[in-house]
Amino acid sequence: MSFLLHRLVADGTAGDPRIGAPLVNALDRGLQLGDGVFDTMSCFKGRPFAAERHRARLVRHAAVIGIDVDPARLEEALAGVLDELGERHAIVRTTVTRGQAARGLWPPPGNPPTILVTAQPWSPGLVGQPARLCEAELPRNQFSPLARLKSLNYLENILAARRAAETGADDALIRNLDGHAVSTTIANLFAVVDGRFITPPCADGCLDGIMRGVVLDEAKALGFEIGEASLTPALLDRAEALFLTNSVRLLRPVTALGDRSLVPPPRAAFSINRLFNALLARIDHDTGARLEVALPIQ
Repeated sequence: MSFLLHRLVADGTAGDPRIGAPLVNALDRGLQLGDGVFDTMSCFKGRPFAAERHRARLVRHAAVIGIDVDPARLEEALAGVLDELGERHAIVRTTVTRGQAARGLWPPPGNPPTILVTAQPWSPGLVGQPARLCEAELPRNQFSPLARLKSLNYLENILAARRAAETGADDALIRNLDGHAVSTTIANLFAVVDGRFITPPCADGCLDGIMRGVVLDEAKALGFEIGEASLTPALLDRAEALFLTNSVRLLRPVTALGDRSLVPPPRAAFSINRLFNALLARIDHDTGARLEVALPIQ
């Protein structure tokens, strides 16, 4: 079933689009300059998964670029959407901008931020779909603060996604200035090398993904050998398996990187499927939603 729910908090007041309140002012800096941050989380049966992690990261990333988010206003906007959502599965996006201001790059102080929350349907069909990756043309500058922020400046990722579409791939692998693999356009990257699970450190230029953190926790709880390490070209070549994580698709196996086919050996496939089942159990425990989805590796 298709739906779009949204709530806006701007200029210190709440807006309800159902009664005709405008969504975003034409002078909002998020619209004009991409000046803001956002977060995307999944709700199962109307209950957000890892909600506190998502909210904390959103506030933290906003603070990095100098936007002070009032937790009460954030909760107000989120609650409006969640209350209307009921027990539906949904993808909930929260966008925070620096608000409205006159022309110029750095505005005078005192403008309240704009908070916009939207919800659209989430489907189990989004989970576990295999991904074929191409190589992004532009490297990620791991020294830029934007590399580790979920900012509204997503053009580099959009251009990489365009390349994926043009080459018939599902997503694009992004490397940093040193040639280390760091992520894809929409997901964190994990590799299995000699039975060990590896994900790039954020210092290499990847986002501190919420699902990345959950997967690290669940893998450690299962007793897997897992940790952070730079995915150099040599290490990537040795990978027995690759998989992607994000808050919407959960865990997604990589079946090809360019012309290289990736078929996980039985041990790696078994471990990845165990990890996936642990993730589903965590979602069930936290939200009460028992998701009926196939294992990512058959």
